[in-house]
Order: sequence, then C-alpha cells, then structure tokens
Amino acid sequence: MSDINLISVNNLVKHFPVPGRHNARVHAVDDVSFSIKRGETLGLVGESGCGKSTVAKSIVRMHKPTSGSIFFGEQDIAQLKERELNAYRKKMQMVFQDPYSSLNPRMTVLKLIAEPLIAQGVVTNAKQAKDLIIEILQKVGLSAEHTFRYPHEFSGGQRQRISLARALIIKPEFIVCDEPISALDVSIQAQVINLLQEFKYERSLTYLFIAHDLSMVRYVSDHVGVMYLGRMMEICDSEQIYKTPLHPYTLGLHAAIPIPDPVAAMSKKQSAIEGDIPSPISPPQGCRFHTRCTQCMNICRSEEPELKDVGNNHLVACHLFDN
Repeated sequence: MSDINLISVNNLVKHFPVPGRHNARVHAVDDVSFSIKRGETLGLVGESGCGKSTVAKSIVRMHKPTSGSIFFGEQDIAQLKERELNAYRKKMQMVFQDPYSSLNPRMTVLKLIAEPLIAQGVVTNAKQAKDLIIEILQKVGLSAEHTFRYPHEFSGGQRQRISLARALIIKPEFIVCDEPISALDVSIQAQVINLLQEFKYERSLTYLFIAHDLSMVRYVSDHVGVMYLGRMMEICDSEQIYKTPLHPYTLGLHAAIPIPDPVAAMSKKQSAIEGDIPSPISPPQGCRFHTRCTQCMNICRSEEPELKDVGNNHLVACHLFDN
C-alpha cells in the first residue's frame, strides 16, 4: 500500500439528456469527490440507480464527464480526447456485472483475451499471444483446453474468470469491478473474490469495487463510499462503516443486510429504508435523502449538506453532524 493517490475524483458531474424533453437532464452524478491510494480498494455501495456505475464508467472514460476532474496519477484525464486517452487505456481496465453480455459470443476465449493485447499493439494477432493467454487462464483457474471454446460453453463463474483474465492480460494498475459477483451463485462469489484479492497483493493492484450489498464490500475494501441519488453520503474505512455508521441512509443499508439467525432477525429494532428513490431527472432540493429519512429536519429540505470530516477521516454529508 502507498500514501500516494492513484485515482483522485474531484467534483465529478455527469448529466444525461432526456430524449424528447427539452433541457431535461438525468442527474446521474452530482459533485462527487473521493480518492484511492495505490494498492488499496475503495468499495462503492448504494441502491440501484444511485450513480455508482456512472462514476465507474466516467473514471475509465466510457462516459465523458459533464464537469469535474479525474486524476490518474498527476494527469487529469477527464477532458482528454480519445487519441490522448490511449496511453491510459492500458493502465485501466473494467470487469462488468454480466460476463455473458460483456463477452462477444462469436469470439473464442483466445480471441477475446487477445483483443486488448492487439488493441494496445502488444501483439498483432491472437496466435502470437497464445502463450500469454494460457498463462493468465491458468492463474484464474482455467486451462489451455478452454482457449478455443465460446462463451456460451461456460458457466457464469467461468465466464467471469474469462472477463478477469481479459482485464489482467495487459497488466493494468487500476481495475474497476462493477458488481462483478452479483450475477453469480454464492459459492462462486467467494471464489471470484479470492481471485481478486490474490491478484491485488501479487500485482499491487488498485480497485474500485462496486456493489449494492454493504456486507460484501467489507471483505474486499480498505475504504467504503456510500452513494445516494448521484451524491456521496459517507466515506470512511471499512471497519468504521460497520462499527460506527453515521448517515441515516447508511444505517438503513445496514438494516437491510439479511441475518442468518431468524430469532435475531425478528428482534431487529431498526427498519430498512422505506419508500422509493426519487427521480434523478428532478432530484429533491436540500438533502436528497430527506424524502425517505426518519430524522429529517427543516434544514434538510432546503440546504444540501456538505461532505465533511467529523473525525478520524470519517466523512459524512448530513445536517445531524453540522455542530
């Protein structure tokens, strides 16, 4: 681990136009800031539609940010043109949620994993890369006999291993894992998590790990960020987010974690978050969570709380902690 930030996101904004509605915008991400040190993992959690994937795709420049900066090392890549991004494509890779839809069904495993090598000019064809591909397949738990098979011939867990091999083949420094285990069986989830951890320490990788399950990120993350409706609500180290969560939204996510003991589950005093997430086209004024918050105050309806440090590098955006 290092004290040097590999990724620094500052005041990131990403809005999408709404087809057929003049001047209407989807506020997918609004003024989000965080950093990830080299060799560390930041877990990003929140309900579906809160902007987690948009943040991830903006960092790897699948989306061009509306405004804000994204530093990879000392270079702000937020506004770089596509040609200027080529040098950074090799350093950043992404593992998607659904391995079946992210793998071309008409390509063999050999060609799928060779694709980033060819795109980066490391080799000119899949045949030249075969030895490298077999080596990385073996590291993710597959073998040489799988190279000429197609994605539909594999299980979900095996397809995600192929996706991981494709991300690792060009030896990136930073990998975005966008809910990489949510489509897998529980037993397979553990295997993929263990692989990610092994590569993290072997290659000193830096991860952004996205999930909607707060309990999962505990085992892979050094720090955790909690997002709601395009805003960052809380950031702290992974132990603090479980021992001393502060934001009412984070507390609600905790309450939604299933408990395997039925008796303990029945005795839970705190209830999960009620209601539906508001439309990102017209987010609420003030604190975006106030429409679902049981501790809402008058100031919450009119003023957006700032994300500020309340001690021990624990950042929270909530008027309950203004003093």
